[in-house]
Amino acid sequence: MKILILNSGSSSIKFQLIDMPSENVIGKGLIEKIGLKDASITVKNAADKKEVIKLNIPNHAKGIEFLLSIITDEKLNIISSLDEISAVGHRIVHGGQAFSKSVMINDDVMHGIEACVELAPLHNPANIKGVEAMELAIPGIPQVAVFDTAFHHSIPEHRAIYALPIEFYKKYGLRKYGFHGTSHQYVSLRAKEIYGDDRTENVITCHLGNGGSLAAIKNGESIETSMGFSPTDGLMMGTRCGSIDPGAIPFIADHEDLDMHGVSTLINKKSGLLGISGISSDYRDVSLAAEKGNEDAELALKMFHYDVKKYIGTYIAALGGIDTIIFTGGIGENSALARREILKGLDGLGIKINHDKNDATMGVEADISHDDAKVRVAVIPTNEEVMIARDTFNIVNQ
Repeated sequence: MKILILNSGSSSIKFQLIDMPSENVIGKGLIEKIGLKDASITVKNAADKKEVIKLNIPNHAKGIEFLLSIITDEKLNIISSLDEISAVGHRIVHGGQAFSKSVMINDDVMHGIEACVELAPLHNPANIKGVEAMELAIPGIPQVAVFDTAFHHSIPEHRAIYALPIEFYKKYGLRKYGFHGTSHQYVSLRAKEIYGDDRTENVITCHLGNGGSLAAIKNGESIETSMGFSPTDGLMMGTRCGSIDPGAIPFIADHEDLDMHGVSTLINKKSGLLGISGISSDYRDVSLAAEKGNEDAELALKMFHYDVKKYIGTYIAALGGIDTIIFTGGIGENSALARREILKGLDGLGIKINHDKNDATMGVEADISHDDAKVRVAVIPTNEEVMIARDTFNIVNQ
């Protein structure tokens, strides 16, 4: 059963075609710069043969139309007909309080996703465009919504609700939702396959990239996560400030004469690694600058590493112990420096890595724990697309 996985952004569409239940990827690619003159589609087949086509893509509907024509092109040998696509799985960023699990998309579900637009104004509208475009392209094909927030619905209320007047929660759903849920779920399930139940009762997953979050997972369920009502909360990230004193917001607004839009731009797009280093939002660039003696870059790295360490300690307390720590995401999978600095000094908690293994691990699955460490430390590349494909496959075949 071939399932098309779509992750629709405001001007892009990432896609994979996955054969289920084998989970073999038979085609994947990216549509970029939708609505701009230099739009393009990049497609790879299972043999890694790549095709890059530049063309006019005015909207998502046209992008999907082009995508479907390319994956059925004989030259790429991905599929011969659209009849081979049995279902479509969509990454939907925000499901609000309404969606605690993946669901088959119908009119009621679409209304529910639309109602969450105010919670994710940059993401949900683009996700909706992807669903609508597929319905135009292949009318009646089963489509499934897989929500980034769903995995964190198991977080207990006393950890999820903010200490604001309770009517804000009851009227507006103002609470911690968390994000990266599909990634946290995937790597925690993969850890269970690797280590078994005994080593995965208490797990901390570290999804570290330009955006980043940690999750505390107990017996397969998220009980705490660092992102909150919005993706701005929690860790210092590429351009996001993460958790700061709320009192700093009116102070900055008064002194810099910023309206709420200006404040939002500041904390979401001008802060984090970029704001502290003054160089880049990319961890690699900041690391290179720090190696050359740039003090602001050194400070940015120290702040980032400490932030992740702080959350690990907090989540060990929340879980009542720790069996396994997982690193994933662009930084988590590829930076030996980040993993080493984050875990430095935690030997007393049974967390100790093998530095040779750590230094040799980049973008591959590996156990980097020291042989005599009580806690396992793993690098597990995330695979949100496979997680979406699994949910889509199970729902369509119910």
